[in-house]
Amino acid sequence: MLKQQRPLVLVAGLAGLVIFSAVAWWLASPLFISNSVDEAFPFAMPSAAEMEAMTEAEKMAKEAEFMAAVPSEAEVAALSAADREAVETAVNAAAALVMTDQPMEDPMPEAPAEWAIASQGQFRDADSFHMGSGTATIYQQNDQRVLRLENFAVTNGPDLHVVLSKNSNPTSRDDLGDDHVDLGSLKGNLGSQNYDIPAGLDLSEYQSVVIYCMPFHVVFSVATLG
Repeated sequence: MLKQQRPLVLVAGLAGLVIFSAVAWWLASPLFISNSVDEAFPFAMPSAAEMEAMTEAEKMAKEAEFMAAVPSEAEVAALSAADREAVETAVNAAAALVMTDQPMEDPMPEAPAEWAIASQGQFRDADSFHMGSGTATIYQQNDQRVLRLENFAVTNGPDLHVVLSKNSNPTSRDDLGDDHVDLGSLKGNLGSQNYDIPAGLDLSEYQSVVIYCMPFHVVFSVATLG
């Protein structure tokens, strides 16, 4: 009788071991297995012909749809390097097709004869896709300083900002430095515009004006100041 019970005990023991191993693997596996997530940029890309056939209202609606789909800086930071590059490529392609030029024509600050030029530079292309031109001039009157962009044009893109950098020729996020000064969102990718510079800023330390895409940390254009 005892001999007959031994196989049953052995089978039960093996079954318990299998169940225990399965539960242990299920609990521990997330620590050792990487789950690959490859999410496409959630925007239905129209063709050039479709964009051409749209009314102005339809184009504005498509641009708004595109802007809503652009990931935030935090969402981009959470992506892997490969996914971030793929999404950036898709966003750039969509921006070139969908985003319309935004002209801006700010007048010169009042009493222009009283403004002295503190520094000035010419915008240049960052690369073959991110291109810019025009003049960046910092005007000073007593303690007030204003950055003015004139005859300005830059490739349009999502969440572009105007930034002062201590680097004379930044080409990347690292070059820009953590001590850069953000003057705010770019008002328009074409035309002339003014940006107030914070009081007390030592302008001698800042060597360039940068048009910078915040979500993807991409330099669109740089004007070295001199």
